[in-house]
Amino acid sequence: MHKLLFWIAFNLFVLIMLFLDLVIFHRKAHKIHFREALAWTAFWIALAAAFAVGVHFWYGKTKALEFVTGYVVEESLSVDNLFVFLLIFNYFKVPERYQHKVLFWGIIGALVMRAVFILVGVALMKRFEWIVYIFGAVLIWSGIKFLRGGETKVHPEHNPVLKHVRRWLPVTKDYVEGRFFVKDNGLYATPLLLVLVMIETTDVLFAADSIPAVLAISRDSFIVYTSNVFAILGLRSLYFALARMMTAFHYLQYGLAVILLFIGVKMMLSNFYHIPTGTALAAVGGVLVVAVAASIMWPRKK
Repeated sequence: MHKLLFWIAFNLFVLIMLFLDLVIFHRKAHKIHFREALAWTAFWIALAAAFAVGVHFWYGKTKALEFVTGYVVEESLSVDNLFVFLLIFNYFKVPERYQHKVLFWGIIGALVMRAVFILVGVALMKRFEWIVYIFGAVLIWSGIKFLRGGETKVHPEHNPVLKHVRRWLPVTKDYVEGRFFVKDNGLYATPLLLVLVMIETTDVLFAADSIPAVLAISRDSFIVYTSNVFAILGLRSLYFALARMMTAFHYLQYGLAVILLFIGVKMMLSNFYHIPTGTALAAVGGVLVVAVAASIMWPRKK
C-alpha cells in the first residue's frame, strides 16, 4: 500500500508537469532558443536531483544511488535519440516552431511504452533468472554496433507503421498550423503526424537498449521507471540545447559503446560477482567526461 501511494503520487506529478508544460509555458508554438532550452534542461536536472534526495530519505542510500546511476545511463543513451530526432526533423523539413509539440506528444507515447517494457522486463527477470544473460548479450551487441560507428540514417519509406498511416489516411502537402489532422471534405493527416509516428516507432527501438541497461543497475520497478521518466522528461529541452552541438562531440558514440559494454558485462556477471552501484556510477560518469573532453581536445576535421 505504501509503495502504491508512491506510484500514484509520482504519476500525478508527471501529469501535472506535462499539463503545465503544454498549456502554460508552451501554449503558443515558437522556436526554442538555446538559452530557454538550457534553462529548462537545468530545471529538469534539478527536479531529478531533488527526487534523488527524496529517494535517499525514504528508501536509503543504495536506492538513491541506483536512481542516479539509472538516470545518468538513460540520459547518456538518449544522446543517440537526439541525433535521430535531428535527422527526422531535417528529413521532413519540420518548422522549428512545431518541433517542441511533436516531441511533447512523442514523449507521452514514450512514457506509456517504457512503463509497459519496464514492468514486463522486471517480471521476466524475477520469474526467469536466465533472461539476465539475454539482456546482457543485447547490451554487449549494441555496444559492438556503436564501436563499429557508421552514419546514422533515417529511412521513412521503410517504416511499416508509416506505410500503413499513408495507406489509410490521405496526407496534406504542407504543415497546417501545427495540427496533426485537418478536415477538408474528409479527414486528412498532416506531415506532422508522420513525424510523430517516426519518433514513436524509433523510440521503441531505442528502448530495446535503454531498458535492459537500467535493469542492470536496479531490478526495482519503481526506481527503473522513475529514472527513465525523468530522463525522458528532460529529453526535449536537452535536444534544443544540444541540437547544434551534437556533431561536435564525435567521440561520444564510442563512450556510449563502452558504457553499453560495461553494463552488459555487469549484467552477465550479476549472478557471480556484484559490481557496486557507486562503482558503476563512477565508471559511467568517467567515460562520459573522457568522451566529451576528447571531442573538445581533438575536434573533428572539416
